[in-house]
Amino acid sequence: MKPYLLSLILLLPALAAGAADPGRLQQEFITEMATRYGFDAQALGRLLEQAEVRQSILEAIARPAEKRLDWGKYRKIFLTRERIRGGLRYWRDNAEVLARAEQQYGVPPEIIVAIIGVETRYGRHAGRYRVLDALTTLGFHYPPRAAFFRGELREFLLLAREEDADPTALLGSYAGAMGKPQFIPSSFRAYAVDFDGDGRRDIWENDADVIGSVANYFARHGWQRGQPVTRRIQGVDTSLQAVIDRGYKPHTTVGRLRGAGVRLARSLPDDLPAALLALHDGERTEHWLVLNNFHVITRYNHSPLYAMAVFQLADALRRLHDRKMP
Repeated sequence: MKPYLLSLILLLPALAAGAADPGRLQQEFITEMATRYGFDAQALGRLLEQAEVRQSILEAIARPAEKRLDWGKYRKIFLTRERIRGGLRYWRDNAEVLARAEQQYGVPPEIIVAIIGVETRYGRHAGRYRVLDALTTLGFHYPPRAAFFRGELREFLLLAREEDADPTALLGSYAGAMGKPQFIPSSFRAYAVDFDGDGRRDIWENDADVIGSVANYFARHGWQRGQPVTRRIQGVDTSLQAVIDRGYKPHTTVGRLRGAGVRLARSLPDDLPAALLALHDGERTEHWLVLNNFHVITRYNHSPLYAMAVFQLADALRRLHDRKMP
């Protein structure tokens, strides 16, 4: 049975138990937008009538790669020659802006470029769905996370009004993530910046705004300038499984892990907050020491597979970039 069919079958009991009717939810949403944010109720109703409920969106959200692939298969998607070469070109073409973003926000160029590379292959695959369709479909027809996506639909309508943009024209992913860095609407409103001073925040076409916005996002989530992200480690046995099970947000220290027998570089101070991560590729298990900046990457996408793919792509880009420098 296909995963999305199974997901829909599992939703039937909730629907039978009286899950909210999409039409009623939509009318409540319109009323809220009119009373709290001053939208014209009739005009908003006409706008939402233009939104198309897309079955392909419901199918896509039921099978995200982060939940169905192990690390080995997931890594192969992003650590490719094409994506690395594309990253080097993007870095070269935007070197001045990337350097300015690092100076202002403390986020190194390779991390910014890797995010854009993982998200959209440097803008080549920024999404083919109208954001209005995606958020309407998920906000009114996907019970598991409908409240979240209605919140993003609210943020989307607000940003369209603030940016004087046509809400029927903006494109994004099946989940409503937009532009080259794939910001959801709430992230756009909170973290997108006008990095070239032209009076607009354009994360679809303007690479200066894309780069500045990604850097600002990381800085606002606690990126630590000049600090490491993660290290591959040895000496992890079953006695440390409880530490691994506590997750990838730093909850112990390098010193405690050293005391437990983990072999770590002497350059890492004992008081550095840390966690342990185990990644499985079907045949073997890798162990990694993960630090604050790794956790910051997961604030972009709440998956350790995603964060590790970004780190390893960034590492490959840095190595090749430095090798090609005169």
